Amino acid sequence: MTGQSPLLPPKALLRRLGLSPRKALGQHFLVDRDALAKVLEAAEVAPGDTVVEVGPGLGVLTQRLVALAGRVVAVELDAELVTALSRLFASQKHLQIVHGDARTVDLSPYLPGDRAYKVVGNLPYYVGTYIVRRFLEGTPKPSRIVAMLQKEVAESMAARPGRMSLLSVAVQFYAEPAVVGYVPPLAFYPPPKVTSAIVRLDVRARPAVDVDDVERFFALVRAGFSAPRKQLGGVLRHALALPASDVGGLLAAAGVDPRRRAETLSLEEWGALFRACRQADSATFPNNPSDTAP
Repeated sequence: MTGQSPLLPPKALLRRLGLSPRKALGQHFLVDRDALAKVLEAAEVAPGDTVVEVGPGLGVLTQRLVALAGRVVAVELDAELVTALSRLFASQKHLQIVHGDARTVDLSPYLPGDRAYKVVGNLPYYVGTYIVRRFLEGTPKPSRIVAMLQKEVAESMAARPGRMSLLSVAVQFYAEPAVVGYVPPLAFYPPPKVTSAIVRLDVRARPAVDVDDVERFFALVRAGFSAPRKQLGGVLRHALALPASDVGGLLAAAGVDPRRRAETLSLEEWGALFRACRQADSATFPNNPSDTAP
């Protein structure tokens, strides 16, 4: 069987290969053609594109990608599936199958140095946000990410002020997100217990907020979301260990009412608050800004 021949349904293919879904790896194989079509429509894969597919599984999406893209790099954690994919797509010379964890594997040898690439994948729920972070924060960045994630996670990524979260800010700092479709459990084998969503992330040429220290910016955002149900003035007073008058002054300089909650702030308002803190005194930031997203 080659990448141009119809693949068997996942259940039948697993049986033929002597494999079964591995729950520990969060394996749920896509079987719904409508969902597959929505992913490909959102990705807008062109003949000159390099596409990184995360979690190719049994190659149902891979088969379509190799027919559309100039080059496909499929990253798979399961060694048995890597072996199966290598046999299924043996004739596809523009497909590179990489055995590794998409959160950590070095993809630089497989990526074009002079132009952007795209990322497409049905991401395991338990590591989906980490994988998205890796590509958004890494270098080189893709031009677009199209991923299937748990519905609530995808909606959080695309949330607007009033329903923002730390994840919303972290994703929208680097990309413009949009939920382009929902995928019910029966679209997968075996079916998960939750509904999935397809999210498209168009990666920005530069971050949405102009800040001079990304780590400290996100340290401030994390401080603001440390008690998301409470008013921002009190939250920052506690998180930054500052007098109420100092916090009030910073919020006033940023044009933010201290009675507001973190979920209501836009990225522009977080940027204004960050700049107010920088202008006042760098000591107002938390001491250990260790990472840049949730």
